[in-house]
Amino acid sequence: MTHRAYQEDADWDELLEGFPQTHLLQTAGWAEFKASFGWSSARVQAENACAQVLFRALPLGLSIAYLPKGPIGENWEKLVPRINQLCRARNAIFLQVEPDLFEPLPERALEDAFPGFLREEHTIQPRRTILIDLTRTEEQLLAAMKQKTRYNIRLAEKKGVQARLSNDLSSFYRMMQTTAKRDGFALHDFAYYQNAFQIFEPRGKCALLEAHLDDQPLAYLMVFFHRERAWYFYGASDDESRNLMPTYLLQWEAMRWAKARGAAVYDLWGIPDEDEAVLERDFTSRADGLWGVYRFKRGFGGVVSRSAPAFIKAYHPLLYKAYQIYRARKQAGLDAAS
Repeated sequence: MTHRAYQEDADWDELLEGFPQTHLLQTAGWAEFKASFGWSSARVQAENACAQVLFRALPLGLSIAYLPKGPIGENWEKLVPRINQLCRARNAIFLQVEPDLFEPLPERALEDAFPGFLREEHTIQPRRTILIDLTRTEEQLLAAMKQKTRYNIRLAEKKGVQARLSNDLSSFYRMMQTTAKRDGFALHDFAYYQNAFQIFEPRGKCALLEAHLDDQPLAYLMVFFHRERAWYFYGASDDESRNLMPTYLLQWEAMRWAKARGAAVYDLWGIPDEDEAVLERDFTSRADGLWGVYRFKRGFGGVVSRSAPAFIKAYHPLLYKAYQIYRARKQAGLDAAS
């Protein structure tokens, strides 16, 4: 590949098609989505590697830079100088890179790819997840689930619960508010989910699934799809109908939806970052953080997987240290309020 600017969205997505693996968070659609909330994007390419970097403007002409689920391709060490040049031109305090890789990782491969970067174990995107192999038949997928999960799917069907595609974002958001209050997690505003749906659904990369009984919505699930992978990002249910098990049916229907579109992997997107032995030992006694969703997600028969760590380059070390202190205090305040 020759060096070239890929600022046009169509050109960028066409470039990505030439690589065997790319993530939704590196697509032009994701840059458009983040632009709705104050982020800008820029793209770089060198030989057989490329990356889309997001920037958040700060006062005094500064910014922070974030490279989620990239770079793409091979020989990243040849791309890194161009990424550094880009970040310095945008006066970034620091850049955080979160590669689209899963453990086990080759010894020192990432450290060598990111010279001058610091390894960071805490990531913005969930570090640990459950991956489900969709290349199996539906019968095999069901057989791999926990017996109780299969039972709950069948129970929902027996009770008359059905799943359908929906575009009722207002109802979805009301149910998200109910779920957030019940389960104690932070909620984005309505525009966040609306923009995500309106950007990705016309591209065939998103669906809002609704579980209903007698035309009454019981639960929602928003699933995303890109090439060979699908992700469960957002889910909601009401307080009155949980005994009908609509969320179990929705997960199954989301897997079927993704499989029908050619996805080979369904990513349940986020469980506690603990070894599997700890997860299995403690999930019945803990409900804080992501522990509650682990109890639900483990039943669908996937493989617990852990992504690569983050790598951080500080272009203004003192300002980066100040930013770390600010972020730690802000998080402490959120923890105290929860």
